[in-house]
Order: sequence, then structure tokens, then C-alpha cells
Amino acid sequence: MSPRLAWVTARAARGYDLDEPLGLRALSDRGAVVDVVDWDDPDVAWDGYDRVVLRSTWDYHDRLPDFLAWVEETAQRAEVLNPPPLVRWSTDKHYLAELAAAGVPVPPTTFLEPGDRVDPARLVRGPVVVKPAVGAGSRGVATYGPDQGDLAAAHVAALHDRGRSVLVQPLLASVARDGERALVHFGGTCSHAATKRVTLPDPGTLDDLFAAERTAPHEATPAERAVADAALAVVARRWGTPAYARVDLVHDDAGDPCVLELELVEPSLFLTEGGPGAADRLAAALLAQ
Repeated sequence: MSPRLAWVTARAARGYDLDEPLGLRALSDRGAVVDVVDWDDPDVAWDGYDRVVLRSTWDYHDRLPDFLAWVEETAQRAEVLNPPPLVRWSTDKHYLAELAAAGVPVPPTTFLEPGDRVDPARLVRGPVVVKPAVGAGSRGVATYGPDQGDLAAAHVAALHDRGRSVLVQPLLASVARDGERALVHFGGTCSHAATKRVTLPDPGTLDDLFAAERTAPHEATPAERAVADAALAVVARRWGTPAYARVDLVHDDAGDPCVLELELVEPSLFLTEGGPGAADRLAAALLAQ
């Protein structure tokens, strides 16, 4: 019998997932029957699927309690990829502290929790990035210069007013120069990499699900692969090997790669940038026993 998969999206994301047509074709070529369904559609019979694959659920961070409850409930009816404990852990960027404690290089990161006192003069001592600890698509992310401490503090306050934890990181020169490096893994093995450049709008002005970005194929260096592998080894020790993962790297001021984010819930997998075979490698990972 052909395996049945749910390719899970969100209503607002319909038509925007560039991975979707390539992934669906590769799965079909391997004999799978796949439906594209919205995660919050009350009429979907999730127990009719062998696997439920989180793909473009790009509104999850705006409805996180509902989304996580849905993931847990759905996992009682079908296998969910990636699995609920890993999804729950990776939705909150406090995991960066866990990676750092395990010896994985990450940018210097300060977490500001709701109720913390924020001093504008201490907040911005050089160019910084301010972002919510739970977020996706660069929503709620902004950069500030040394003379913009008050603006940065107001941004933090606005996120705190919404109950959001905030992280502050230095704005590394390599991001503007080289962009981010996205290393895509299937079943624990690096499939391909891409360069990603994101255009950040002013805080509070992004109405779309994600900020505009430009991507291009990238040949990951041995150092980049090693850091990505180290990060995913931490994940594997705790949660098992994810079916799919994207490790976003930047380079510090010494030129060494460090982990900016782990994308384990609903990442774009840049199948086009991965070239021939990337979609088939994804399909193989999603159908693996």
C-alpha cells in the first residue's frame, strides 16, 4: 500500500512555499500519496496519514500555544515530523544557550525577559540585532546603531508587552558582506547549502509572513560543516536525528562560523539551490522507516 503523507502548511502560506512543488513531485515519484493541508483545518482526519510533515506552517509563532497543542494531539494519531519534543524545544531560541554550553560556537547573546530592566545605554554599545526568542520569517527583527539605544529599548519594550522574551546579539559585519549560510540536512546528512540575504524592514512594518530574502547556492566549507554537525549532534543526543534540519550560520569577526539559528520546525529547505537530487533526498528522508 502506498504511504500517505500530509504536507502541512498554513492558509496564509499557500502558494509561497517554493519547496512544495519539488517535494511533492519527488514524493509522488517514490510512490507516496500526499495531501497539502492546513495545520488548523478542523476537518482534516489526521489519523488517515502515515506521516504528518510540518512544512510551511509559517504562522505558528503568532499562535504558539495552539500550534504546539495541535502538534501534540496530532502525534497521537499519526507520526509527526519533526517530532513534538524537538519542535517544542526548537521554537524558542533559548536553545542557543544550550548549544553554547555544549561548546557549539554561537554569537554572543543576551536574553531579556519580560520584567527585566532595560538600560538603553547598555543595550546598544555597538551595532546590534534585536529579535524575539520565538519568531520566524524575520518578523520582529531589527538592527540598531550605537546612537539608537532608545529606539532599541522601545522595540524590546514592545516585545515584552506582548509577553515575548527577547535576545540581543551583535550585528556581525559578515552578515552584510556575505549573508547567512544555510546548511540543509536530511536524516542527519548534509544535503546542500545556500547563501541567504534578508532585507529587514522597520520594526512593526512587516505585514507578510516573512521578510524578503535573496538566496543562491553555496558550497559549504569544512569549517561550516563541522559547526553545523556539532550543533545537530547536540540535537541528536537529546531528541534523536531530525528528518530535516537547516542550520543557519554567520561568521564572527575572526572569520569563524557560528550558529545563528537551528531551523527544525518549518524551514525553507532551498531545494532549488540544492540542485538535482535535493528534492529526492528530502523525499527519501520523509519516507525512511
